[in-house]
Amino acid sequence: MQYGLRATIVLGLAAAAALCASPSFAQNQGAAAKQARPARIAGQPNMNGVWQAMGTAYWNLEAHSAEKIPGFYKLGSLAAIPAGQSVVDGDGKIPYLPAALAQRDQNRAGWPTNDPETKCYLPGIPRAMYMPFPFQIIQGGGNILFAHEYDSANRVVYMSNHQEPPVDTWMGWSNGRWEGDTLVIETTGNNDSTWFDRAGNYHSAALKVTEHLTMEGENLIRYSATIEDPNVFSRPWTISMPLYRHMEPNAQIFEFKCVPFVEELLYKDLELSQ
Repeated sequence: MQYGLRATIVLGLAAAAALCASPSFAQNQGAAAKQARPARIAGQPNMNGVWQAMGTAYWNLEAHSAEKIPGFYKLGSLAAIPAGQSVVDGDGKIPYLPAALAQRDQNRAGWPTNDPETKCYLPGIPRAMYMPFPFQIIQGGGNILFAHEYDSANRVVYMSNHQEPPVDTWMGWSNGRWEGDTLVIETTGNNDSTWFDRAGNYHSAALKVTEHLTMEGENLIRYSATIEDPNVFSRPWTISMPLYRHMEPNAQIFEFKCVPFVEELLYKDLELSQ
């Protein structure tokens, strides 16, 4: 189901995906970055470029200490979780409903086996925005494309002709608008199979994500995402973090098609049964 649905999405976005995957396109983007970058496109802030979040939000959105990962002792310090501050606004805690908190704890106890990232599933929103992989924003005068290095994930932000999502998907359906110089994106139509991080923080299919992206200088975006899901959380809550532009010459995203890396994990039992 996961890969069949993904195939449908990719077909629908074939032209956009081909554009962002093209080496010549990425090289041209890097060459263009050496030239004067226009501050605005069609009157709006120019967010074109390769961006990446820093920090440890991909491990755990909440504050956490450094610790070892049980069962991976042969990897030594390579198999250790780095400490990090919370990116959750306010008191730094995710406001789970009691039953949902118990499910989060169960998710955490089963990590990494039950993490969708382990199986190379699409990361969903907002997780795609702060994974330890860069992503590229491709902005013209109309819709905006976010192309992610991880799993070649991508999404189109529809800036006009807003629609309700036709079906729940891994990356949801994103409708965007400008509020002054801030890009506001509302993503709905999310399935319930993605997590927010590697700490088991999760959501239901009722998830709505409202993102705000504001340029602060040429090489920094202030990013926030407000999470609404009454099935899991007692109230809406927001995460905030900076996104940094990659400044190296010819900055580009590469392919990280992780499906071949997980085939043995997913299908080893089928092999043994033959």
